Amino acid sequence: MANITVKLDTIEMMIFFWDSVAQREKISDVYINEIASHKDMKALYDSKFDAKSVLTVLSAITNRELLNTSSKRERKFWSQNMWMIDDRGTMKAMIVPIKTMNLDHLKDRLNKDIEVIFVPGTIEEFKVDENKLYINFFRIIASFEEPGKMTISGQDFNIYVEEKVLSI
Repeated sequence: MANITVKLDTIEMMIFFWDSVAQREKISDVYINEIASHKDMKALYDSKFDAKSVLTVLSAITNRELLNTSSKRERKFWSQNMWMIDDRGTMKAMIVPIKTMNLDHLKDRLNKDIEVIFVPGTIEEFKVDENKLYINFFRIIASFEEPGKMTISGQDFNIYVEEKVLSI
């Protein structure tokens, strides 16, 4: 029987970042570098968005500076992080269901161990790399009419994740 692991390491780091910035605390460059160099973040990187992009954006946010970049992905990353800082209720509504997600009922249908990893992405919904499913946390939409209900691309969040896991 295969195992399914849900990894929230990067999102936990971001929660600390968002909470600290919302409380007007200064975040050290060392911590921002830790986020940018985290192994799960590397799945997001390519020639147009990399660790330097993350450092630039998060440093601008914590230093309360305007983001001076022509990069569409860096601007998107900036606006999504600002959304989490400015709308704490939405951020919390998005986090609770992923922290309590249980995919054990899929184990019997898998041939290999799978990791479901939530990352603060830019434009992509998800990425598959071997046995790892990276889901862009910012693409999750929380419902305020039905607490705990979330969607991605108009599809129920749990069904979306299950379909992606089973397709690996």
